[in-house]
Amino acid sequence: MSTVKKASVASKKSFINYGIVIVFYLVFQILVSTGNITSALKGQLIPIACYMIMAVSLNLVVGISGELSLGHAGFMSVGAFTAVIVSSAMGDKTDIARLIASIIIGALFAGIAGFLIGIPVLRLNGDYLAIVTLAFGEIIKNILNCLYVGIDEKGIHIAFNNPDAMGMSATGKTIINGPMGAVGISKISTFTSAVVLLILVLIVIQNLVNSRTGRAIMAIRDNRIAAESMGISPMKYKMLAFTLSASMAGAAGAVYALNYSSLVPKKFDFNTSILVLVFVVLGGIGSMTGSLIAAGILVVLPELLRKFSDYRMLVYAIVLILVMLVTNNEKLKGKIDMFAKKMRMKISKGGKK
Repeated sequence: MSTVKKASVASKKSFINYGIVIVFYLVFQILVSTGNITSALKGQLIPIACYMIMAVSLNLVVGISGELSLGHAGFMSVGAFTAVIVSSAMGDKTDIARLIASIIIGALFAGIAGFLIGIPVLRLNGDYLAIVTLAFGEIIKNILNCLYVGIDEKGIHIAFNNPDAMGMSATGKTIINGPMGAVGISKISTFTSAVVLLILVLIVIQNLVNSRTGRAIMAIRDNRIAAESMGISPMKYKMLAFTLSASMAGAAGAVYALNYSSLVPKKFDFNTSILVLVFVVLGGIGSMTGSLIAAGILVVLPELLRKFSDYRMLVYAIVLILVMLVTNNEKLKGKIDMFAKKMRMKISKGGKK
């Protein structure tokens, strides 16, 4: 009986998350269509959806698997620059075909990177794992800083440190230009495609968490020794969560990259990984709903605080501190839970009438 109740609660939470995303999409679509939105905020819509994907995918590692990863931006960059190459190589195809192919291949390459990095990394725990994932994230960024990719009638050319080593013809086009990043990107991402991807990511993660595999991952998180004694392989399930999380970060990176005309590797540095981790911690570790809300609010907040001019980041930091103090106040959380319980009881009584 308790298992059935837990399943119904999990399904309710899942539908709440889908509802949040749909409401977010409809509200901003209405604002865009009526012209009641600033151009700066309009330009933030796709990045907001991408950061939501990043937050829920990182929560799979930090909240569900119980491992601290600080290299999530590295996987996002793999997906982003892979998508730029794929999109440029498919220049004669339709925008939707190029976008779908870019997302799929970007997610695939990011997943492969996650798997390769996970082999040594997931043998570590705690602070050691965090430091090594941070190092791998910086390694990926520095590799991209040295990478030169071009395309001509013969195909794709790749070189490191020396653009002349690509050996392109005179009609060739440079796609990735080392530290200058990707240039001449076709902006084919749309707000709708970003939200559709977000919903697909939520479906995959929430079904995984509520499945037998998800319960095995959480069992390893709660008590590794007990899980191993029951025949659960920690490395296998931790690797699954880590690789899937990396793959979803790559998909988010693909949509993010194809929203800009140029993109530099520096965008995906340590600060971006920390920002995504802040979304997860602020929204509640293990809470997909909290990750969605925190990512949406914290990406928009600097834009809303622009009227404070030079002091807006100070105000932003103060808001973060106050929110953390409130969310960690047990008395306040208890009162909020009581209020929510009373509201549910009233709604259920109204339904019975």
